[in-house]
Order: sequence, then C-alpha cells, then structure tokens
Amino acid sequence: MLFYCVLFIKILIIILPLLIAVAYFTLVERKILGAIQRRRGPNVIGTFGLFQPLADGLKLFVKEFIIPSDSNKFIFVFSPLITFFISLIGWSVIPFNAYSVLADVNLGVIYILVVSSLGVFGIILSGWSSNSKYPFLGSLRSTSQMISYEISIGFIVLTIILVSGTVNISNIILAQKNIWYVIPFLPLAIFFFICGLAETNRHPFDLPEAEAELVSGYNVEYSSMFFAYFSLGEYSNMLLMSSLNVIFFFGGWLPFPLLFKFLSVDLFSFWFGLKVCFFVLLFIWMRAVLPRYRYDQLMNLGWKIFLPVAIFYCLITYLLLYSFNFLPL
Repeated sequence: MLFYCVLFIKILIIILPLLIAVAYFTLVERKILGAIQRRRGPNVIGTFGLFQPLADGLKLFVKEFIIPSDSNKFIFVFSPLITFFISLIGWSVIPFNAYSVLADVNLGVIYILVVSSLGVFGIILSGWSSNSKYPFLGSLRSTSQMISYEISIGFIVLTIILVSGTVNISNIILAQKNIWYVIPFLPLAIFFFICGLAETNRHPFDLPEAEAELVSGYNVEYSSMFFAYFSLGEYSNMLLMSSLNVIFFFGGWLPFPLLFKFLSVDLFSFWFGLKVCFFVLLFIWMRAVLPRYRYDQLMNLGWKIFLPVAIFYCLITYLLLYSFNFLPL
C-alpha cells in the first residue's frame, strides 16, 4: 500500500507541474505572437494577463458539452480522453536530471516511440465518431501525416541508438558528456525538429486543422472540456517533442561539455528546462513566421526528402561504426 501511495505522489509531482506548464504555454504563445504581430496579447485578466489561462480553463469547464445526435456517442466522448491520457504517459520515462525520473526503464526509447504512435488513435476515432465529413477528413489527414513522419523519426532515433549503444534514455544523455550529438548530426537534429512539428500537427504542418478547408479539423464538433482535452494533449506533445530534441541532440540535463566540470549537479535540471524553453520558443516562432504547406508538399517532404536522408544517415553511421570495429550494441 505504501508503495502505491508513493507512486501516486510521484505521478502527481510530474503531472501537476506539466498541466500548469501547458496552461501557461498557451499564454506565452499568445503573448509572443502578439509581440511579433505588433499587437497586445492577453492583458486584462490579472497583471499582464497572468490569470488568462485559468479564466480560459474555467470558461471551458462551465460550458455545455454537446454531443451530435448522429455520432457514436461512446467513442465520441472517449476519443479526447485517449489523446489526453497518451500525451501524459510519455512523460513517465523523461529524466529531468540524473535522479529525477519516474521510471528509468532500459527500453525507454522504444516506450516513447510506442506511446507516440498510439496518439493517432484518439484523433482518428474522434473524426470517425463525429459522423461529419470535415472532422473525418481532418482525422485522415492527421493520421497519414503522423504515420509518414514517424518513420523518419524512427530512423533518426535508430542512428542515435547506434552511436550511443543503448535504448535507455538516461544512458543516451550520459553518452553526450564529451560532445552533444547535435555537432556530428546537425542535419538530423534539424530534421528531427521539423518532424516534431509535423508529428504534433503544428504550423506550418497544421493541415489537419486548416480553417479555410476543414473549419477546424477533427475537433470541430467538440465543445467544453472535451475540446480542452485535445488542446492540452497537443501542447503536452509539443513539450514532449521539445524534451526529446534536448535529450537526443543537446545532452539532456548536461550543460555544454566545456562547462561540465565547473557547474553544480543541482543546476542540471535548470539546464534541461532552459533547453526545453528554447525549443518551445521555436515552436511558437514557426507558427508566427511560416505559411502553411500544401498537403502534397507535406507528403513529398516527408517521403521524398526526410525519409531517404534519415535512412542514408543511419546506414552511413552503421558502416562507419562497423568499419572501425566500434559497434557498441
């Protein structure tokens, strides 16, 4: 019994700050977009609009939840819960420093890939169960887009696994003590970030939510808190993809190798959070400055550019390691 109580407390320690971070992620995004577009962001509810996320959450909580009469009601209600739940369980293997991780499993990378691939089920079920053409088309777009870019992500991650010789996330971070992987694998780091944009349906790859074509995509029939579950899941996935960028290419909680010996271990979580914030700002900046891709351009980019280059890098890395008799696996 004590074990389960401690486990429950650990889960709350991860989930509650995550939900608060997701809520204020939306405020930061609106503030930055307002500054880039030379207008004011939220500034009425609280000082500098600091209570705006809480007001938005309360508004969605008290709104009426409307279920379309022709929908599959059980799946319609269950789909956003799937998306929200899957967006949270991926954080169980993310190490914030050498001692702060809920489950330091040996197959952490495989777990992350499996969980990210399951996220598509909530989207496809929500589009199908709505029994409306626009949500269904949006869910089909999102499904094909996520599956297409997951393949490239898989080959990029496989390259990192070959070099580090482990699928344990903490060990991958420790393998970058002398050099971050972004230096030898800079093109892969760029591709991984772009694939993360497509995987989370973010601008300029937000084709599943194209307002001019699909009204709002797979979530157009949702209201109240069930609409908020999709939003929370999307922003949680963005934070997760930012964390994976940091883990695979920027040394996780480790500072820059030249500073490693001079900084306290207590600051390592700070470095991890600082790097994640950098990628969060990149997500927001991409939304502000880039136009939306056409869908055929999106598919061509994934299948004809990213996938061949990712496979090429994986093969070259394997051949080099094999040639120098340095395969750590």
